[in-house]
Amino acid sequence: MSVVIIGTLDTKAEEIGFARDVLEDQGVDVHIVDAGVMGEPGFEPETTASEVADAAGTTLEHLREEADRGEAMEAMGEGAAEIARRLRDEGVLDGVFGLGGSGNTSIATAAMRALPVGVPKVMVSTMASGDTEPYVDARDVTMMYSVADIEGLNQLSRRIISNAALAMVGMVTNDPDVDAEEQPTIAVTMFGVTTPCVQAVRERLEELGYEVIVFHATGTGGRAMESLVEEGVVDGVLDVTTTERADELVGGVLSAGPDRLEAAGDAGIPQVVSTGALDMVNFGPRDSVPDEFEGRQFHIHNPQVTLMRTTPEENAELGEIIAEKLNAATGPTALALPLEGVSAIDVAGEDFHDPEADATLFDALRSSLDEDVELLEVETDINDESFAETLAETLDRFMRAAGRAP
Repeated sequence: MSVVIIGTLDTKAEEIGFARDVLEDQGVDVHIVDAGVMGEPGFEPETTASEVADAAGTTLEHLREEADRGEAMEAMGEGAAEIARRLRDEGVLDGVFGLGGSGNTSIATAAMRALPVGVPKVMVSTMASGDTEPYVDARDVTMMYSVADIEGLNQLSRRIISNAALAMVGMVTNDPDVDAEEQPTIAVTMFGVTTPCVQAVRERLEELGYEVIVFHATGTGGRAMESLVEEGVVDGVLDVTTTERADELVGGVLSAGPDRLEAAGDAGIPQVVSTGALDMVNFGPRDSVPDEFEGRQFHIHNPQVTLMRTTPEENAELGEIIAEKLNAATGPTALALPLEGVSAIDVAGEDFHDPEADATLFDALRSSLDEDVELLEVETDINDESFAETLAETLDRFMRAAGRAP
């Protein structure tokens, strides 16, 4: 087994060497990739900083001459990612390990995000106790907080680096026996307010012989699902919960980006899409909601999550955006509308029940969809068992027609 360590040998050679020794003492081969820019390496790596810069389409000399830290970090991140992919293809990389401050965390995790889900990734970082989304994004990066700065070896840093290295040893030397199922894989999106629907959908699809992977529609969840579609891991999509589009449009905290709802269509795989939780935009604690939204309707989901009701105008725009995405799909596509409520709190008697706003959403979708997108309208709310049955049976019909069924 071989672990690739990505680090800046001009500033962290002692610490990287210590991690290498821990790994090698456990019988693991180590390949060190130097991502340092300004100084000379403390020891000779297997892949030099010049090679990393070259992989990014630049040179180490250029980066040194420019002395622009931001440009250097971006370039070395791109180069490290390319090197990691090559080493993986060559069978030299079974896991990737990094340690450092904000600079090398940015570089090493760029390489980690370039690797498939399931490849072990461990990052010891001074940044791991804060907002880790820029480093982790939609990949399975394990972040360990270094507690103290990574500057020299001491009783604390030795323990933490050793723990992280030994965790990596455990990952790369043990077979978890979780080989991919032979069953076709369906990706499903879920939110707390669409959970009953998704639970019923999952149970029905599993009865039909599919393996189901559920993604929490928190921005990174939607991106993770779509990245696995792009990698060919997923055979079909049941996109129950498209709430991330509302956050992207209005400015909530759970946006999955402007490309959300494109991957399945681009891949040409069967997809059934619904309007789950499009009645809401997500924010953190109530006092974190931007002042521009004062006077809007809110629902306190919990002390850390505040939901804001979408307006008829926003729903009209959402309908046009979603229809545009689905119209561009190259595979079998259906849109299912739950006419009596798009979430658990968008039904009669609940905080976000607003038939006018829902009607605006549905009308925009109806008027904007192309004829080759199948439109299903069900006189119930999204969490009714009959709606879940409609979703599952429609996707199964598409999968059978495409030769992708169990």
